Amino acid sequence: MDLITVWFVLLAVLWTGYLVLEGFDFGVGMLLPVLEGKGTERERDTKRRTMLTTIGPHWDGNEVWLLTAGGATFAAFPHWYATMFSGMYLALLLLLVTLILRNMGLEYRHKRTDREWVRRWDLAIVGGSFIAPFLVGVALTNLVAGLPMTEHTMGTTKYTEFDGSLLSLLTPVALLGGLTVTVLCVAHGAHFLALKTTGEIREQARGIATRAGLGSAVLAVVLFAALGAQRGTTAAWVVMAVAAVALLAAIAANAKGAEGWAFAGTSATLGLTVVSYFVMLSPNAINGRGDSADLTLAAAASSPMTLTIMTWAAVVFTPIMLGYTVWSYWIFRRRLSVDHLPQQHAVATEAH
Repeated sequence: MDLITVWFVLLAVLWTGYLVLEGFDFGVGMLLPVLEGKGTERERDTKRRTMLTTIGPHWDGNEVWLLTAGGATFAAFPHWYATMFSGMYLALLLLLVTLILRNMGLEYRHKRTDREWVRRWDLAIVGGSFIAPFLVGVALTNLVAGLPMTEHTMGTTKYTEFDGSLLSLLTPVALLGGLTVTVLCVAHGAHFLALKTTGEIREQARGIATRAGLGSAVLAVVLFAALGAQRGTTAAWVVMAVAAVALLAAIAANAKGAEGWAFAGTSATLGLTVVSYFVMLSPNAINGRGDSADLTLAAAASSPMTLTIMTWAAVVFTPIMLGYTVWSYWIFRRRLSVDHLPQQHAVATEAH
């Protein structure tokens, strides 16, 4: 296996890690207004804080996978990075702003206890948790479904550039990809909450997980059919079939109260979806739309020397990142309930 293929596979691993790990905390954020239930403002806020506490030790570490994926793309495939970040500039800028506001909400909502302060940051968390996975799904689906690309020649060098606009990214299949990822993250987050909480939140999360799981299954079948008809290979069809089976298994496990297996099922579904996308991409970095030129991995890659240096760096640092991730999840593995939260930090019920 040459180094170009090694780094293409490593990017698939990084995107898999990002969607599996960040996917559940996106789901938790989307479920804040759904699972807070009824009751006094203090009781609802306690439930929201319980849900946010389940992802508190993990969400910022989960985003390291996105940063690493972006950095690895820049270093290993600079032309891929340049084409993607220029062609999708506005969409990726919106994603960046969304993540910043969402992260600010997670950091600042507990700094004060007056109702309006908390409400505004909760809106940032919930809104960001909806928009971010949708944009990620749209972006990844566009890479596979194809972008309008034009091949240019400078002297003896040929290169391929994005030749479209923001509207050219908003195709039906790309929007379907964004919606599918978003709904799947809802189911994934609900399984995580059912796994990490007790009492009313756990029971409500299981009910939401079933409905979101069934909805995402329908969307995924349509998405896989659309992409498979356009870009499918035997390997891609096999991976997509296994992803669908994993999602159905997650729904069945959730119905039986096996939250751990349900969470593993949606983790496998998200991961295998990314794998199927990368299988449909290879040997390209970006597929061209229609008769447009493809951006191949060979044309997008860095020099052999750069890839060699990066490979040795990855050999050293990848196990460290994986080890820290496993350690942090092991340390914070216990279930939470509303009784674990200090009541003196609950949001004030008086108007300010």
